[in-house]
Amino acid sequence: MALARLVGAALLLALAAVVAPAPAGERLSARVELYGPLGIHILTLRTTLEQTEERYSAVVDFATIGLAGILFEQKTRAVATGRLGRATAYPETFSNDTVRNGINRRSRVDYRPDGTVEGSSAPPTRIVVPPELMRGTVDNVTAYLRLERQLAETGKCAMTVPVFDGRHRYDLVFADAGKQQLSPEGSQKFSGSTIVCRMTRHNRVVEPSEEDEGARQGMFWYASLIPGEVPLPVRMRLQTQLGTVDGYLAELSGPGVNLKLLD
Repeated sequence: MALARLVGAALLLALAAVVAPAPAGERLSARVELYGPLGIHILTLRTTLEQTEERYSAVVDFATIGLAGILFEQKTRAVATGRLGRATAYPETFSNDTVRNGINRRSRVDYRPDGTVEGSSAPPTRIVVPPELMRGTVDNVTAYLRLERQLAETGKCAMTVPVFDGRHRYDLVFADAGKQQLSPEGSQKFSGSTIVCRMTRHNRVVEPSEEDEGARQGMFWYASLIPGEVPLPVRMRLQTQLGTVDGYLAELSGPGVNLKLLD
């Protein structure tokens, strides 16, 4: 059960870790590996993002692996679509399909241009998010896309993003944590200059039994890996109730890009 809670605490942030836009009209794919206390390999996350000048579509798949996959099986597929603006993004639809130890959980959300939001979840939660708290929210994938587009425009992390994912309503608060020169760490070969962003999650309306499913805070190290495109998170460190979870960008591929950073 402890391992289950540890994995759950990592999943929220892992879901949206790498959603940076691909070159217009192209596809970009990335793989991230996450490790828990004692270096236990708990999760592999894959992201594919397609973008035109005005629109984006992101698909995120992740699953527990190794010992974590034996003791606590979870597979999730999330899809976010929407419109792009200068230094921001506007969601239109979001879906999340999860199978956890054989139990299915599904969420769907529509984000309308006037700011109204309609969402559903099966099975339903015991709590209800009022319409006024859903208004103007985004999904958690788009939240990080907004952060990355702002980083590309201003080099600054500071922003607050209201999130509603069909089940929970919370705020992701990002703050500047300076710049840092990274060296290779563990099996990851990356070295170079990064922008460091601090994240804090503030729950607004959350199912009490699921409060541990999202890390309350974390650090992200962003680097410019593709000339002319937004920075990408090459490393992350998530603080959970049961310890620290470290994430590493392992692979990045797309037109003219084929990076392998993790052995």
